[in-house]
Amino acid sequence: MQVGVVGAGAMGSGIAQVAAQAGHRVVLFDTKQEALEAAETKLAKIMARLVEKGKLNETDAQGIQGRIAYANDMKAFADCGMVIEAIVENIEIKKFVFSSLEEICNEKTILATNTSSLSVAAIASACKNPERVIGIHFFNPAPLMPLVEIIPAIQTGPATTLLARELINSWKKVTVLAKDTPGFIVNRVARPFYGEALRIYEEGIADFATIDWALTELGGFRMGPFTLMDFIGNDINYTVTETVFAAFYFDGRYKPSFTQKRHAEAGWLGRKSGRGYYDYSTDNNRPEPTKDQAVGDVILWRILVLLINEAADTLFLNIASRDDIDLAMTKGVNYPKGLLKWADEKGIQNCVDALDLLHSTYLEERYRCSPLLRKMVAENTTFY
Repeated sequence: MQVGVVGAGAMGSGIAQVAAQAGHRVVLFDTKQEALEAAETKLAKIMARLVEKGKLNETDAQGIQGRIAYANDMKAFADCGMVIEAIVENIEIKKFVFSSLEEICNEKTILATNTSSLSVAAIASACKNPERVIGIHFFNPAPLMPLVEIIPAIQTGPATTLLARELINSWKKVTVLAKDTPGFIVNRVARPFYGEALRIYEEGIADFATIDWALTELGGFRMGPFTLMDFIGNDINYTVTETVFAAFYFDGRYKPSFTQKRHAEAGWLGRKSGRGYYDYSTDNNRPEPTKDQAVGDVILWRILVLLINEAADTLFLNIASRDDIDLAMTKGVNYPKGLLKWADEKGIQNCVDALDLLHSTYLEERYRCSPLLRKMVAENTTFY
């Protein structure tokens, strides 16, 4: 099958590389010639580095590069069996692209969107045959991150879902199935990792470095929330938070933070701007955390129990299966273990008690306990 990719940015070029490495001929499209040239140059450097490290031989590297054609005319997608859109998160632009693709591609071509936060159903509505439209959400960088969320819209045909998942599995990716709801699995469940860390800072309980220390050293997370937000970019992370908040009809659990908004407004975006929650302009400028075990345990448990609550609600609302939720969080954002498995270890009753204490203290809906956790306590059951 020939695969098409719309958009030659970091995500689009990454998806093109994955497909080419899996043996497909690929058409990478962008309206900007300089973006196509940059993608081709970047791929050549990546291939040279892989050859240098002994992960690929020269012949395979040349083959991968040779399988990607660079195009600035969408008509080049005419013979593609699947086209994946990876452009700006703007619903109207995406709708225009999908209606244009439908005029070019044959009726059996699967049309996929890599959106991370927009409605797949809304995108599919732009097509005359929406049953062949599906969400296929890769994580950045696509060649390195194993997880891909497969998101059928309510219009998506069962055959489209089956074919899309089989194809992405054949690319040696780990796929999970998610309902078409804001944030899907990962970007929904992970919100408290950032939001509650910011709240703990705003309350003056601990500084950025101490919160990061608690999550990494005591919790086993690969990156602390402030290090991770600086890595992602405060502009991007804040926009996703705002989008999810609005999409959930302004549910208080997803409320954005003024601290993050002010950092974004100040241009303190993180690593890419040289300053975020930490100063990256010079080496060894990271402040030392206060390594108080008791304080660290409180910070870790408060964030962890909200993550568990979000994962439980995701299962309660049938957004994804138990196994796919835990798989998504370990493979998509490198959590040290699945949150539902973690809930069993901590004790469901302990989770409910912690959430109820937070809720009675703050009287805010962000701390409301998932009905599933309460039901499990009443029935004395566990996730596993």
